[in-house]
Amino acid sequence: MFQRATDEVPSHRAPVGIIAPTMLEARIQQHFFDTADQANRAADMLARPLADAAQAIVASVTSGARLWVLGLGPAAPLGPLLVDALASGHERDRPGLPALLLPVPGAARGEIGPQCARLAATLGLPGDLLLLIDADGDHPALQPAAAAAQGRDMNVVAFAGRAGSALGELLSESDVWVPLPPQGRAQTLQTLLAALYALCEAIDLELLGDEEPT
Repeated sequence: MFQRATDEVPSHRAPVGIIAPTMLEARIQQHFFDTADQANRAADMLARPLADAAQAIVASVTSGARLWVLGLGPAAPLGPLLVDALASGHERDRPGLPALLLPVPGAARGEIGPQCARLAATLGLPGDLLLLIDADGDHPALQPAAAAAQGRDMNVVAFAGRAGSALGELLSESDVWVPLPPQGRAQTLQTLLAALYALCEAIDLELLGDEEPT
């Protein structure tokens, strides 16, 4: 039987609307202010490695090689977004770039590292570039995939969170490590998305030059 609207709400239920709308609005505004502050701090930290990553990608694709993108863990959905922006165009008209998504095998966590490494070694060719995206930096496939790519004479660009410092020691001078600033996972994903789109803009700038003023 449905409860009538005039019936008293049972005491075990949580009250609805316990925060005043003005307080909610202030909290939401503060979230955007904090996000802007984080973006400003990240800009100083990421500008140089993002420029290096853009130059490495442009050098690879303009020589006829392909770009393989592997998103891991919570950052997995960002892989298709980046591939689409590179292959279909970001915000400027240009020919599509040979960016491909490296599929993440549906395996148990303990097996996913070797399987990703096998895929990178099988599909990648010498001169190709593997771009890794891992918000946390501790995914079990991160280092095996990078090592497999290096074994195929591929370059590596790695976006990795604070736990990925060990990966930086694995990369060679021709590889690029984009270390994400230490922060909560939600903030890291926000920064990561902004960094990937900044990368796309830098690639377009490398390929097309500055836009002429209108």
